[in-house]
Amino acid sequence: MEKKNRVYLAGPFFSDQQIKRLDEVQKLLTENPTIGDIFRPGKDEYTDAEFGSFEWQTAVYKHDINNINVSDVVVAMLDYKLEEKEMEPDSGTMWECGYAIANNVPVIAVRNNTSEPLNLMLAGSLTAFFNGHESIQELKNYDFNSLMTRYEDVKVL
Repeated sequence: MEKKNRVYLAGPFFSDQQIKRLDEVQKLLTENPTIGDIFRPGKDEYTDAEFGSFEWQTAVYKHDINNINVSDVVVAMLDYKLEEKEMEPDSGTMWECGYAIANNVPVIAVRNNTSEPLNLMLAGSLTAFFNGHESIQELKNYDFNSLMTRYEDVKVL
């Protein structure tokens, strides 16, 4: 029986457009036979404390860290505020990528914006990169058991 990998789906979810992009990636991942459970921050909200309170912050942080720790792979959406022409990835998503790499959890990145360069440290840490809407469609066929390195022709700075 083929292994079903647990995915931590990282990415900003602060606007309808960002949520729509994450929904699309999640749908593609659910179609992939090598994917099992998908954890998505922001979906399982901590409701025992007021949003933004210290208790809420601590609980959400620890919950997300625990879920990176028990995941087989992080899939990270690098698009952030595309609609506002801000092309830098979300800082929280980048932190999650760094934490994952430091803890030997492979990171797969996806990005709809194909024109911007990729940061060297981020590019060097990725196991696979899907750059552009058509490329992202290949997530449903990517073998998350073999985790083959996948490059895209993108400028790196």
